[in-house]
Amino acid sequence: METSVPAQPTPDRYPRVASPLHTILILAGLAAWTLGAKILAGHMRAAANPNRVRGYLVTICMEWFFFLLVLMGVRLNGTSVFAVIGDRWQSARQVLRDIAIAAAFWVVASGLLWVFGRLLRVDQQGHNVQFMLPHGAAEMTLWIALSITAGICEETIFRGYLQRQFTALTKNAPAGILLSAAAFGAAHAYQGFRMVVLIALFGAMFGILAYWRGSVRPGMIAHAWQDSLGGIFGG
Repeated sequence: METSVPAQPTPDRYPRVASPLHTILILAGLAAWTLGAKILAGHMRAAANPNRVRGYLVTICMEWFFFLLVLMGVRLNGTSVFAVIGDRWQSARQVLRDIAIAAAFWVVASGLLWVFGRLLRVDQQGHNVQFMLPHGAAEMTLWIALSITAGICEETIFRGYLQRQFTALTKNAPAGILLSAAAFGAAHAYQGFRMVVLIALFGAMFGILAYWRGSVRPGMIAHAWQDSLGGIFGG
């Protein structure tokens, strides 16, 4: 008599890292924060002497708030946080490798952004965000702290978490990259429609990097570097 061997379940190629309800709550929270950021930016833009320090501190706190919410949802799902961020560094060589990848990515992405910016006729001088760029040592220090925060938190939220969730939902990696990039662009609505499109394109580049590398760490480095330079030389 022949005995049949039970079929082994096929592992999911694109597993969820958190529950769908948690993702809905994160997206709703990000939408609310986007509206709040647009209102805050409007007040700062209209003020003769905007309180940039307050704006920086509020943004830093909100970024870390969403970062912790994401990690909480991942842990509640029984998923390791390293599934979102990428395997931890085991040696100095791995750290240097990711720094080198980040530097190469930044050079290529900056060139592409310049081209896309010209095609979209985006303000190359950044006049639409001049009101938020730092002046003086104190603001510059806080800006760099904000840039590092954005690099860590936004890459974790949009590329580490949302990109994986959208990929799991659609069972398609390119779709996950594009959807998370669209969400990333929309989160910067206070900068105007053309900048939203440009930032979404930038987000797609970060998404491709994260998918290829299997980690958001190079993206964190490049993101923090890009934002820091934007404040140092854009003011």
